[in-house]
Amino acid sequence: MAEQLTGLADDRALLGRTSTAERVSDILRSRIAEGYFPPGTRLSEDSIGGALGVSRNTLREAFRLLTHERLLVHELNRGVFVRVLTVDDVEDIYRTRRLVECAVVRGLGEPPYALDRLASAVAEGERAAVENDWKGLGTANIHFHRELVALAESDRTDELMRSVFAELRLAFHVVDDPRRLHEPYLARNRQILQALETGAKDEAERLLAVYLDDSLARVVEVYRRRVGEDGQPSGASA
Repeated sequence: MAEQLTGLADDRALLGRTSTAERVSDILRSRIAEGYFPPGTRLSEDSIGGALGVSRNTLREAFRLLTHERLLVHELNRGVFVRVLTVDDVEDIYRTRRLVECAVVRGLGEPPYALDRLASAVAEGERAAVENDWKGLGTANIHFHRELVALAESDRTDELMRSVFAELRLAFHVVDDPRRLHEPYLARNRQILQALETGAKDEAERLLAVYLDDSLARVVEVYRRRVGEDGQPSGASA
């Protein structure tokens, strides 16, 4: 935990003079997404508040915000923990992704589309694969889907899916073989991009729907083996 807190202390500069619970929650959300605080980790108010140099009240408000986003859970008389998803949670996340992501592609207007950022996410994934950085590839895959959603040009949709993707990372962090989980979808990202580049949004939507169904089946298979139906791995303390 000492190494985690040292790294977290480096984030104090991000708070500046206008420290707010929202800024603290942004930092913690990013750290959770990166796997810095794995699912099941107990978050110590004293340690984290000291590392970030924020008051207990500010930190508690940040915890409340992240609990609302379903990233943290408060357990009576035990404290605040990084949430461990259940299989039902994972299935619901993918149900939401299918509804939103496919609708975004279906609702695109006439081509050409603004695909530069989507193409950058594909290239990011391809670089990670060349470097055998499989967790980095997982991050690049999330970036790909985030940029796909951004094609809707809707702040509300972006905000909704930011929370969904952050929850999805909680599931990814318990997977013991990130290469097996993420590598098969690298080529599919390229296929979806190419379909959109040619203006074939119906084909892109079809590819995306199959992609998400296959990804759900793979994640649930691994998740059941690693965590169980009810999401009860042994917890860690912070």
